[in-house]
Amino acid sequence: MVANASHGAEAEPPRSPQCSIAWRFDDFVESLTSLSANSVSAYESDVRLFAEYVGRAGVDDPRSVRRQHVRRYLAFMATRHYARRSMARKVASLRRYFAWALAAQAIDGDPTVGVQVSADNGRLPRVLDQRELSSLLDGASDDAADWLVARDDAVLEVLYGSGLRVSELCGLDVRSLELAAGAATVWGKGSKERRVPLGEPAVAALRRWLDVRAELVAADMSPSASDAGEALFVNQRWRRLSPRDVRRLIDRRASSPTHPHALRHSFATHLLDGGADLRAVQELLGHADVATTQRYTHVSRERLREAYRQSHPRA
Repeated sequence: MVANASHGAEAEPPRSPQCSIAWRFDDFVESLTSLSANSVSAYESDVRLFAEYVGRAGVDDPRSVRRQHVRRYLAFMATRHYARRSMARKVASLRRYFAWALAAQAIDGDPTVGVQVSADNGRLPRVLDQRELSSLLDGASDDAADWLVARDDAVLEVLYGSGLRVSELCGLDVRSLELAAGAATVWGKGSKERRVPLGEPAVAALRRWLDVRAELVAADMSPSASDAGEALFVNQRWRRLSPRDVRRLIDRRASSPTHPHALRHSFATHLLDGGADLRAVQELLGHADVATTQRYTHVSRERLREAYRQSHPRA
């Protein structure tokens, strides 16, 4: 999304004519076999934008890219108020590309070596308080259709109770569930499979939703009911629930503006607050690097400091 630069939003560099075939974009994309479609699209877009940027300086071949080109690109993004996390992601994409190009003997040296940008912009994940959680988990509208309430309850209980990414939740099939065992199998980033626990409220909500879903399919209430296939969660057009559908669902329920990912943040932080082991939380979240999970220890410490400041007479 492009917004006013004064608000710290990103603005993509203007596009130039098609880049030289020397960049071998198609070959690079074919090498990204372990990534999801969204990740592949992001990598390709990031590298194309960089190629177009250096192309305006007369660099039309990756062999001609030097470290100063990468650093100038970082400076270019900084002047346009890109978020540091976005800048770090784009540099990560370039590293992936140039590592591939070096292995493919398409370049003689990697220009990203020695280029560093931290994704940490000082912001900690936002954690929902009890009022916000109650609004989401128990705040169904009185005039909402029964089937919609059942579905929304199950979606929210799974997001908070199991800490799934929204994309993981939307990708669940009915066969992903093992309700008797209180577990579900999800496909995370990089097409990695993991098994996550389902709490009792989530299992109960899922049973209610599955009963309603079966009734809807049997009654064929939607002309496109067959489009649902094995999708666990569907929208009102009876197609697999999308991340946008989930955002709308949360907007209906939330007492204040809330992003779906806040439920995942809350899941992790509340586990650590309760004494859960960091490595166990890493496994539950599907993080490849424990450093990513460690952000939530900072949140927990900050919450303890705030409780101390508010409660202790000598704080």
